[in-house]
Amino acid sequence: MNRITFSQSIVKHFEQELQKAYARGDHRLVRRISVLLATNRQESWAGIANQWGLSRQTIYNWMVAFLEKSWDSLIYRFAPGRPSRLSKTQKAELYGWVKAGPESCGYACGCWTTLLIQDLIWKKFGVLYNRFYVSELLHNLNLSYQKAHFVSDHLDEGSRQQWMKEVWPKILSQAMQLGRPIFFGDEASFALWGSLSYTWAPVGQQPQIKTTGIRKGYKVFGCIEFFSGRLLYQGIEERFNSDSYQSFLTYLLSQFTSPVILIQDGARYHTSKATRQFMEEHQDQLIVYQLPSYSPDYNPIEYLWKKVKTKATHNRYFAEFVKLVQSVEDAMKILATQADEIKCLMGVYTKQMAEAQVL
Repeated sequence: MNRITFSQSIVKHFEQELQKAYARGDHRLVRRISVLLATNRQESWAGIANQWGLSRQTIYNWMVAFLEKSWDSLIYRFAPGRPSRLSKTQKAELYGWVKAGPESCGYACGCWTTLLIQDLIWKKFGVLYNRFYVSELLHNLNLSYQKAHFVSDHLDEGSRQQWMKEVWPKILSQAMQLGRPIFFGDEASFALWGSLSYTWAPVGQQPQIKTTGIRKGYKVFGCIEFFSGRLLYQGIEERFNSDSYQSFLTYLLSQFTSPVILIQDGARYHTSKATRQFMEEHQDQLIVYQLPSYSPDYNPIEYLWKKVKTKATHNRYFAEFVKLVQSVEDAMKILATQADEIKCLMGVYTKQMAEAQVL
């Protein structure tokens, strides 16, 4: 019996029925079809029996039944009933596995699907859920279907933790005691050819946005203040460099008579020799702190740039550079009046402020 093989058409039908059984969460039929397919691959009965928790006699009976009754042998008289529930401990384990990713669980892919998680639950706990219920289960575990994002493999998690636990509380305490503003600074470029984003449109008719294709952009230096939500910015048409950055810092300092705290990233013109010399010459007015490397999520103004692009450039056509400039400037002017909205961008840091006030 171990040498019996099925035709290609029968194997294909088996595979189709197996997918349907998985979708229904029919544990018994999944096991039965999987065993028949395993015998067709000439796997040893001992190995099959061990993998599926069966006796060799059961495997033999299933083979004979299929040879005698064909597809009717796969019809069970009674439904398998409601699948058993996972315990709290098992749900916690499942959460950890999903968070770790499919590769850590032995799958040769990087994306979870409900079918893959259905298979994981079956392999780990012997519970076969309907794949549609798997989605509900995942939502109940506070998991959602999300698009991944890149993070640099150079990211230093130790430096990031030090920043949030030691450096930032020190900056915050210093600013609150001396009444100094804290600005998060950065810059962004807005391309003449526009930017694309999701929008509603008729099915099968992908929106088409005209573009000049001209590689030219309007560049903006900006900074937002932690306590007040104040926005200061300066647009330029030339390249970002040490000179243009120093010009923006001069503008920033001209708005205050007392010292200002500035938090910036490690862009080359932020840390160039000329810029460092400028900062030394203005150290009585300007106190500068560097964010950890590769940590744009620690700079709240990054989220402001996304808002500007949403308002000013997403899915828009600019035939002339001056129209792009006007659109960006209009968006910046509106945001400059929305201090409360800007303060909402500071979420990663507001918890520290609350703790500092308690202390």
